[in-house]
Amino acid sequence: MADRYYATGRRKTSVARVWLEPGDGKFQVNKRTLDDFFGRETLKMIIHQPFEMTSTLGQFDVYANVCGGGMSGQAGAIRHGIAKALLEVNPGHREVLKKAGFLTRDPRIKERKKYGKRSARASFQFSKR
Repeated sequence: MADRYYATGRRKTSVARVWLEPGDGKFQVNKRTLDDFFGRETLKMIIHQPFEMTSTLGQFDVYANVCGGGMSGQAGAIRHGIAKALLEVNPGHREVLKKAGFLTRDPRIKERKKYGKRSARASFQFSKR
């Protein structure tokens, strides 16, 4: 049994590199604590979801490097990475994590701006006269 498990998680434009080590449940994101990095409780809840679904909360220390995007995208990327790393720990968790949707990369990203338009879809105001 390896003592470190690695996975990459992605959401929107965020990319998270996640390492799991057997431990007592410490979180370190970009060399900062979880409470220091993510201020909102909802973001912390998102990150803890894979552990709660697999009943492994407090069994692993999490070290994550995350870049790109905003807070919500980064939290989703870390959740994706944790879920993929938990599969390396125990492939039996696959059914639970897959059903919860944690193994699927959320492909929704910002649509590009089109020429002749104000934004991706919104047009400039039309004046008939």
